[in-house]
Amino acid sequence: MTHTETIRTLGENESLKRTIARLNSSDHALVGPGDDSAVIAAPDGRFVVTTDTMIEDHDFKLDWSTGYDLGWKAVASNVADVAAMGAVPTALVVALAVPADTEISWLEAFADGLRDACQKLAPGCGVVGGDLAAANQVMISVAAHGSLEGREPVLRSGAQVGDIVAVAGTLGRAAAGLALLQSGNTDAINSYDAVVNTQRRPNPPVAEGVAAAIAGATSMLDLSDGLAKDAARIAKASGVSIQIDRLQLQGFEAILEEPARAIEANEFDWVIGGGEDHSLLATFSPEAKLPRTFKPIGVVIPAGPAPVLLGLQPLPEHGWDSVRG
Repeated sequence: MTHTETIRTLGENESLKRTIARLNSSDHALVGPGDDSAVIAAPDGRFVVTTDTMIEDHDFKLDWSTGYDLGWKAVASNVADVAAMGAVPTALVVALAVPADTEISWLEAFADGLRDACQKLAPGCGVVGGDLAAANQVMISVAAHGSLEGREPVLRSGAQVGDIVAVAGTLGRAAAGLALLQSGNTDAINSYDAVVNTQRRPNPPVAEGVAAAIAGATSMLDLSDGLAKDAARIAKASGVSIQIDRLQLQGFEAILEEPARAIEANEFDWVIGGGEDHSLLATFSPEAKLPRTFKPIGVVIPAGPAPVLLGLQPLPEHGWDSVRG
């Protein structure tokens, strides 16, 4: 009889050894995994750092996402935050807690997702350390670091009246994928697997963060919680209001019309309030030459009664809340 290898049967050291062997290295690491801490080069003298946590049954379900999916998503959600500062992702530290009877093959697939997402989304970035522990449910926590390469960070607080509001990446696709999974409609899920996979494995335009910074972006953030909510964050931080042009959103809606019909949903709700696309929302001076991947969707106007307007109407701050769900 063959016995399935689990984290419990292998123990921490062997489980980590097998995981680390599957990871790519960071081009910026002076000391990588194996010591008490990694050492990362910061030639600029400054670096950006961010962290994000994903918890089973709150942020994901194992029925929907494989270990590979979750490794990929853990990277994507963090390097998008680094990119939103105008920085280049350089290194990740990953802490993972899983049930002790988790099969080692799941952990290896998770490591493969980490590796492949780094190589695809942020070449040169890699996992330089972390931790593995046993718990009753899966919890993934990542700390990501990035290099500003001599540039000033792009903050949320720099939007100016008259600026163009633009987005790079998708709007509503991840939310549509989640709604399809939640619907339980197998035919619809299989028919629109590309949309579903945006939820499972987001593809943020990481390189466009640097492009936006070089182009003179006055503010920027990662669209993790929905356009309405995240645009309001820029507006509040900058002391302005943002006016979104409904017509400029039609292209994003059109892509989602068929999935919406399949499960009797409203595609506009996904576009305006759906999170987890991890696209980039930025503002630019009217004189700036926008990077070609950024699509204008509105303008910055003087602060008014609402942080965000859709046309002339206040737009409620609908979106994902990491505490309320």
